[in-house]
Order: sequence, then structure tokens, then C-alpha cells
Amino acid sequence: MKRSTERFLTTHTGSLPRPDALIRTMFAREEGVPVDPAALAGHIRAAVADVVRRQAGAGIDVVSDGEMSKPSYATYVKDRLTGFGGASHPLQYQDLVDFPGMARRVFGDPGRARRRTPACNGAIGVRDRAAASTDAENLRTALAGVGVAEAFLTAASPGVISLFFKNEHYPGHEPYLFAIAEAMRHEYAAVARAGFVLQVDCPDLAMGRHIQFAQLSVEEFRKMARLHIEALNQALADVPPDQARVHLCWGNYEGPHHYDVPLAEILDVVFTARPTGISFEAANPRHAHEWKVFERVKLPAGKVLIPGVIDSTTNFIEHPELVAERIGRYARLVGRDNVIAGTDCGFGTWVGQSAVDPDIVWAKLATLAEGARLATRELFG
Repeated sequence: MKRSTERFLTTHTGSLPRPDALIRTMFAREEGVPVDPAALAGHIRAAVADVVRRQAGAGIDVVSDGEMSKPSYATYVKDRLTGFGGASHPLQYQDLVDFPGMARRVFGDPGRARRRTPACNGAIGVRDRAAASTDAENLRTALAGVGVAEAFLTAASPGVISLFFKNEHYPGHEPYLFAIAEAMRHEYAAVARAGFVLQVDCPDLAMGRHIQFAQLSVEEFRKMARLHIEALNQALADVPPDQARVHLCWGNYEGPHHYDVPLAEILDVVFTARPTGISFEAANPRHAHEWKVFERVKLPAGKVLIPGVIDSTTNFIEHPELVAERIGRYARLVGRDNVIAGTDCGFGTWVGQSAVDPDIVWAKLATLAEGARLATRELFG
């Protein structure tokens, strides 16, 4: 991972708005409509090229492919791994149970309504060994002639895969989790071999508390989170820690979130993950106050924080001075060289998701870059 001793770098969480033609094609594929593979591949390549240019134009330093090849950050694995089939299994969000009207709004989103989460009904293995390399090549091609500091690709963690795909094959959660980890090792290593930073999306370490493990106590959940990190670290054995970052997430949806596990109760566990970078929500109304955790928690040597300083679920465009203020709070506590400015979560978590208007997404990313420049002037001089 790039670090700067001269300014605050900017990045985001991976997914970005997809073009309409690609959305329609991916919706069709998810619904079982025959899709020409060559035409889809062409749509994806063009979308990646465009989204990389737009990130650079907005002033983002560490860019991604926008997850253009994936129907979502997690459910894409059903197309790359064996062992998944049958009917989808809807998830129950503990906070939305208390507010059924809000639940209808959240699950009525076109992206969520069309997502496919079949069960694990067979042995898990690698089905498509070329997919991650194709993603890397599309990104490499798009980066030609574009001036950015670094690029990354995202992948689902073993734990979040176990969250979305119900186990109906393995004798228990632990063997299921480690079977996923062994299968995902290939994708993680492929990204690293291609020379890109790997971001592993780990909502299971936070959102999992009020979905997958809502019935557990906090201490029981912490124990489960340690197991998930053990599996993750095993899967990352071929990836240098400094070439990886994790993304911690409580769920990228506008909802009450009143059952979210506090950052302070899981942070020490998260620190045991191999990756150097730790991306996490820090701008939304439920978690914006948690910068104070670092007044009493010391950042382990070598780790880098990537706090979200703009919200990914609201159409408000944050003021650059607010962005700079948020960056500054973390920099003063953990050191300015240990902070990269990020976003709370992705802006295209599911194909067709529309929480934030696509044009506003780019305006928000531009204000992220402007806020980082303000913070740089204030803290770097």
C-alpha cells in the first residue's frame, strides 16, 4: 500500500455506479436470461476504462475497477466457485425487524430485490480460475495513461460469503468457513500476483453481529469474529500484508442501525487480521463519533487507517471543511502518515442500487479530494 509523507491520499471502498447498459445486461444474467459472453465482456471493459478515468478526474489517488464485473461485492462468488445452488435465502436484519416499513424500503431497492443468494449445497472449489485475472487485466488496461498513485481490486471475505450463502452441505459453520477460505485463496493470490492491492470486504466482522449472529452475546460474537479472521488469515497466506486491506462494514443501507456492534468492542479483534490497511465506516450518523476510540486505543505498528469521511447512503454532498475536519481528527490521534481518506462503503454495492444518485457520487468523491487537500495544507504545511 502506498503511503505519503507529504499529503493525505484518497481512496474509496470499491464499488461505483455502473452504466445503464451494463446494469440491464447483468440483471438479465442474474435472472437466467441468456447473455452473449463476448458482449458482456466488452461492456465490462468499457465500463472499467470509463470509471477509472472518472476516479482520476475526481482527484482519487487509489482507484479500483468499480466492481464492474460483479453483480455485488459478495454474491459474485456463486459464479466463480462450485458448491452453490438452489433457491435464494433472504437475510433477516435485526434492526429492520423493529421497523417493517423501513425494511420494505430497503429490500425494495432494485439491486437487493434481484440479488441471488443460493445455498451451499455441495463441495466448494474454484470453478472459474480466470475471472480474477481478467479483472486485473481490465484494470491494468484502463490505468494506461491515467495518473493515479495506486489501484486495488476487491474480493469477498470467507466470513461474508458464509453470511450470504446458507450452509446446507458442511457439518457445521467452521468446516464451511474454512472450505470457503481455501477456495478463495486462489482469487486473493491472483490479485496480489497482478500487482494490485487486495481489499477484502469483511462485513461479517461488524454487520454479522446483527444478521448472521444476532442471537449471540458480544463476547460470543467476538469469539466467532476471531474464527473468521483465522480463516481469512489462512486464505491470505500468499498475499503480503502490506498489499492488502480489509473493509469493515455494518451494512451499506439507510436504516436504523441501532443494533450495530460498537467499533470499540471489535477493534482489537480486527487488528489481528493480516492486512495492513483497515477501512471502516466513520462518517454516518451511527459511527461518526467513534474516532474517539483512538484516544485510548493505540494503532498497532505498521497498520494504516482508512476511515470513511463521506457517507455512502446520503445524497448530501459533504462540505470539504467537514471532510478535512474528519481527516484531521484521525491524523492527530494516530499520525498523519497512517491515515488515508476513504468512504464509508461502496456506491454500487449491488448492481442497480440507487441510494445515491450517480452524478452526486462523483460530486461527493470530488469533495473528498478537496477536503483531503484542505487537511493536507493544515497538517502537512
